[in-house]
Amino acid sequence: MIKPILLVVLDGWGENPSFEGNAIAQSKTPTINRITRYYPEVLLQASGISVGLPWGEMGNSEVGHLSLGAGRVIYQSLPRITLSIQDGSFFQNDALLAAVENAKKNNSALHIMGLASNGGVHSSLDHLYALIELGKKNGLEKLYLHLFTDGRDAPPRSGIKIIEDVETRLSEYSCGKIASICGRYYAMDRNDNWNRTEKAYNLLTSGQGKKEKSALEAIKNSYNSNITDEFIEPALIDMGNGETGIIKEKDSVIFFNFREDRARQITNAFVLPTFTKFKREKYLFGIEFVCFTQYEDSIPAKVAFPPIEITNSLGEVISHAGLFQLRIAETEKYAHVTYFFNGGREEPFQKEEHILVPSQSVSTYDKMPEMSALIITEKVLRELGKGKYSFMLINFANPDMVGHTGDLKATISGIETVDECLGKIIPEALKMGGSLFITADHGNAEELVNPRTEEADTEHSVSPVPFWYIASDNQRQKSESEIMESKNNVRGILSDVAPTILAAMNIKIPPEMTGQNLLEILKP
Repeated sequence: MIKPILLVVLDGWGENPSFEGNAIAQSKTPTINRITRYYPEVLLQASGISVGLPWGEMGNSEVGHLSLGAGRVIYQSLPRITLSIQDGSFFQNDALLAAVENAKKNNSALHIMGLASNGGVHSSLDHLYALIELGKKNGLEKLYLHLFTDGRDAPPRSGIKIIEDVETRLSEYSCGKIASICGRYYAMDRNDNWNRTEKAYNLLTSGQGKKEKSALEAIKNSYNSNITDEFIEPALIDMGNGETGIIKEKDSVIFFNFREDRARQITNAFVLPTFTKFKREKYLFGIEFVCFTQYEDSIPAKVAFPPIEITNSLGEVISHAGLFQLRIAETEKYAHVTYFFNGGREEPFQKEEHILVPSQSVSTYDKMPEMSALIITEKVLRELGKGKYSFMLINFANPDMVGHTGDLKATISGIETVDECLGKIIPEALKMGGSLFITADHGNAEELVNPRTEEADTEHSVSPVPFWYIASDNQRQKSESEIMESKNNVRGILSDVAPTILAAMNIKIPPEMTGQNLLEILKP
């Protein structure tokens, strides 16, 4: 008989010692209470650099499930690029060096364009400064910056200080000039407002726009007209002696935005030979255009930091072992237990099966905090009874999705529903000789009130998450001190889950999985 192993993800269930605003602590959870009392538990870090995000950044469902399934830290674009700067590999990047070499070969210019912002959402100033350093290291004489001002992911008048800082860096390096300024409203549209993209493109390639004496002057004049950073009109900077930094044929361009969605339109205008969204004043032949990340599969341009291919994820390893596996979630989290858990793979692995439970049709989940958890549970019990699957991944969305409403009472109700569901699933799995690992992808429901402002907190948190191991042979009553110790000490990260599960299944852990096997410390 197959002894199934279940991984149950309580989406948005973090660990927080505070009672105030903590929907989990305020809920009646007899099943979780029993698990905590009788089964081993460790805390896992689920935010920041431990899941490949910038230090201190709250976790999310996509990155959480990616980490759970990959068994290794997959650095997201911002920290991945920053780490490459720190270890020096950035300055040996083939795509970036191709742009440099093209400019050298043709005695042409290297243009660096992107969002000049400290918001950290689309770009990083550290990445911009590293590109200036790259130009300096390679002796480029013609280095031009085309900077888009933010005002959306950063304060609306923060641009002037940022441009001052950029000017300071340019002086320190004695390399590069700001050639144009443009609000992101024009340069970074993503909603098919091609008239905006056209204005930005014509600025960059033909110099169409306002003429300003300096970048700072352009921003000051905009502020004086009550135009804030996001909406600063395209402006060409007069660098004296008739010099302009417009992009010309055989030049090189590096677009340093790392987030894809708002980089696509302007990039397509540059690189697509056949382009019909607007009539280009100029189509630049022979430019070397480099995208920082892969903005779109169909864009014919070099990519400095292409997507990381994830091989030997948990799902793939189980498939290679010839075992059946099941993924089940409601609509809200279906992509997370399939696509993201499989490392960004659309197609299921062999013998991998999915069950999608439709989410309830309500405007917000505080109106129906039980969501589809009870239906998921019915289907899990039915599938367990078939004795077919060696591994099952189950997601309960309630703590996260109801938590996002900020409604404490509703979130408590959602959590109590999940606890009820666990109370049905656990004994059935154990009856079959199976075992369960219960964890979360990130925190949320444990912090519904901001401790500093006392306002409703509807965001994710940086809290660690629990990781319980439930099996018939590892049950014993724990002392209060043991429980407190497990609640206060983070012993692992989300990418430790996959190798731990493989160890429990007696399947060899592949070398690609760098997470640690926590099975030894999860035994009583």
